[in-house]
Parts: sequence; structure tokens; C-alpha cells
Amino acid sequence: MSKSISRRQRIRRRIRGKIAGTAERPRLSVFRSNAQIYAQLVNDADGVTLSSVSSLAGSVKTDKLSKIEAAKVVGVAIAEKAKTLGVETVVFDRGGFLYHGRIKALAEGAREGGLNF
Repeated sequence: MSKSISRRQRIRRRIRGKIAGTAERPRLSVFRSNAQIYAQLVNDADGVTLSSVSSLAGSVKTDKLSKIEAAKVVGVAIAEKAKTLGVETVVFDRGGFLYHGRIKALAEGAREGGLNF
């Protein structure tokens, strides 16, 4: 494992030790690959994923967008799915990634969509 990946895994474990999602306030988990970005709402108390959205999803058109713009669209989409589930507040889990760039754009998109965290 490379040095940067093992560093991210250490940060990720530290974050997950402090936060957990519930049915009323699920965890908004974010994963960023080199090309795509993924977000999911997780209820850790029951061990269930409530909803998920990615930049690969057919409902999210990200073909002609930059990666940052696509992340913002994914953030708005996950907020809309959360609203249909009756969720207004979430716990944000950046997954060990630094809070800037695409992670920040997704969080801002989710806030614009109406999520509180």
C-alpha cells in the first residue's frame, strides 16, 4: 500500500471512530476515485445503506462537466434522495479525503439541496 493510501486509511479510521449514522441522522459517506465520485446515506445502527448516488448514475448527467461540477451535481442529487426519505440532517463522512476540491463541492451541493450537517 502506498504512503498516501495508508495515510488516508488512518484518517478514515479516526473519523469513523468518532461518527456514526442513525435512522434519524444517517452518515453521508463520500468516496472519490480518480475519475468518479460516489455518495451514500448509511444507517450504521442497522448496517444499511439507505440511498446512493454516483457520477456514473444515469439520472446524474455529468458527461460534459468537469469533475468539480459533477461532484456538485452528485451532492444535489443525494440531497434530493434524502428529502424523499424524510432525512434533513446528516453526519458528513469525508472518508479520509481532504476537505477541498471535489469533496467540498459535493458538500456544498448537498447543502444547496437542503441537507444540514
